[in-house]
Amino acid sequence: MARILIVDDDPDVVEMCSIVLQKEGHDVRSAYDRTEGMKALEAEHPDLLILDVIMEQPDDGISMAQDIRRQGIKIPILMLTSMSKVTGLDYDKDEEMVPVNEFVEKPVKTETLLAKVQALLKA
Repeated sequence: MARILIVDDDPDVVEMCSIVLQKEGHDVRSAYDRTEGMKALEAEHPDLLILDVIMEQPDDGISMAQDIRRQGIKIPILMLTSMSKVTGLDYDKDEEMVPVNEFVEKPVKTETLLAKVQALLKA
């Protein structure tokens, strides 16, 4: 199947997503911060990136997505966030500010994760 990189500072989220995706036959790699995530992206060449918004800094995931797009990397990005629950505001993708393909609210349901991953890999 696909090689998927998960970048999230929450080990429980990484483990849950990894288990679900590995069960579907995907090769899952993980990183726990923006710096480690950029190194893993370069080394692993994944087919899909699952990225948290808030890690060491409140905008690490958004900044990482912007850096990836500035470098011309076209990998599909699924962004996981709990920002709307925390702030009460709705967030969505935007080609300049939040250059991701999909947003999913945490905690993510297994069927939602699998559907989004499958759709992004087919696109």
